[in-house]
Amino acid sequence: MKKLYGLVLILGLALVLAACGGSDEGNNASDNTSDDSKSEETEGMIPETLVIGFVPSQDSDTIADTVKPLADRLGEELGIPVEGKVMTDYNALVEAMGANQVQVGFIPAFGYVLANEQYGVEVILKSIRYGSGTYKAQYLVRADSGIEELADLEGKVWAYGDQGSTSGYLFPANQLMTEFDIATAAELETGFFSETIASGGHDNSAIMVYEGDADVATTFDDVRTELEEEYPDVMDKLKVLTYTEEIPNDTISVTKELDKEFVQKIKDIFLSFNEDEEMIEIMNEVYNWDAIDNATDEEYKVVKDTYAKFKDSVGF
Repeated sequence: MKKLYGLVLILGLALVLAACGGSDEGNNASDNTSDDSKSEETEGMIPETLVIGFVPSQDSDTIADTVKPLADRLGEELGIPVEGKVMTDYNALVEAMGANQVQVGFIPAFGYVLANEQYGVEVILKSIRYGSGTYKAQYLVRADSGIEELADLEGKVWAYGDQGSTSGYLFPANQLMTEFDIATAAELETGFFSETIASGGHDNSAIMVYEGDADVATTFDDVRTELEEEYPDVMDKLKVLTYTEEIPNDTISVTKELDKEFVQKIKDIFLSFNEDEEMIEIMNEVYNWDAIDNATDEEYKVVKDTYAKFKDSVGF
């Protein structure tokens, strides 16, 4: 009887241990799965080829060749091919980043706000020009036009580079709509102005005014200095009517899918270009950047607030 009791006790203990062991294995499997899930959540994509998107603010014919050394250098540092891709306009760049066809975008403040709002694109860096992280947009008119104040622009022809441009469109449009109590951007374009022309670039807009094809151009400050070689009298022929409020500088932004450590590596490499004269010369030639600095989403709140005032009336 004692032997039977002992055997039952041993079998019972074995069952308990087996149950405990099974439970532990189940917990361990669950824990491993949880760890794997967490790992997958924190680890993002590292593309086989990193695509950087540019939008020409001026002459688009040479920008692809100009940025190639920069893309090559970035590729050497990252250890993967890097392709520089010139987009047709800001909206095309935003959509390409949304589709993850472009992972890194040299994108202006307004374009960044759109990309961030629609696709979760994240700003990592910004440009520095003339020692500042902000700039203003300017209104250019012919010096002999008789246009002396913003009210004189009513009924005139407005040239801007791109509706997705912060300085070319968003801030001037907001300023004019506020000053003259205009409800929508469409009303501004067709009611206040007699005609509007999307020229494709800040330099094109200024040239249109210079040649008499438009009455006012809204551009970054001061696009005329980029035109002096071809148009030696541009500083005399075109005058600045007035300026907008301060605008945050252009960004280098990335898609949300990219691996965070990979993004940090991209940031570090771009920041190292501040000590590389050749790379900064390229940035200066393409976008007039004198340096690259860290940036946060909070810095672009003024652009978000401006856009929010009339987002429903803009074609984005």
